[in-house]
Amino acid sequence: MTEPLTGRPTRRIVFKGLGALGVAAALAGCGGGDDDSAKDGGGSTPEPDSGAFLASTSEVPVDGGIILADQKIVLTQPTEGTFEAFSAVCTHQGAVLDAVDAQGIRCPLHGSRFSISDGSVVDGPATVALPAVEIKVEGDQILAV
Repeated sequence: MTEPLTGRPTRRIVFKGLGALGVAAALAGCGGGDDDSAKDGGGSTPEPDSGAFLASTSEVPVDGGIILADQKIVLTQPTEGTFEAFSAVCTHQGAVLDAVDAQGIRCPLHGSRFSISDGSVVDGPATVALPAVEIKVEGDQILAV
């Protein structure tokens, strides 16, 4: 059966186009199990203003840490008196990390865990370490560098 040449698309062509568009959208949504953008750190590394107060040292528990959700920074104290800071954005799919304890820094989305000492991956599905954030400790204050 031939289509009439009216200058307008037929219903059949329109529905074929919509079907192809739906398949393309579905495939796009299924991609990225390991999020290739994570290879560059899963998004931008937080950069607070230099000298900005982040927390007091007493707020960061030994063998644990705290998450500064507004700044997207996690502060940890793996051993007494040693403070580290990392991006609080999971390198797997960009979720904000939600908990810190002796077992690691946890992502609520798929359960990835990162080391409180160096931000390395402890449990996947993430495969890329958390980017470090530069800090300095002055007295009892943790400041951005």
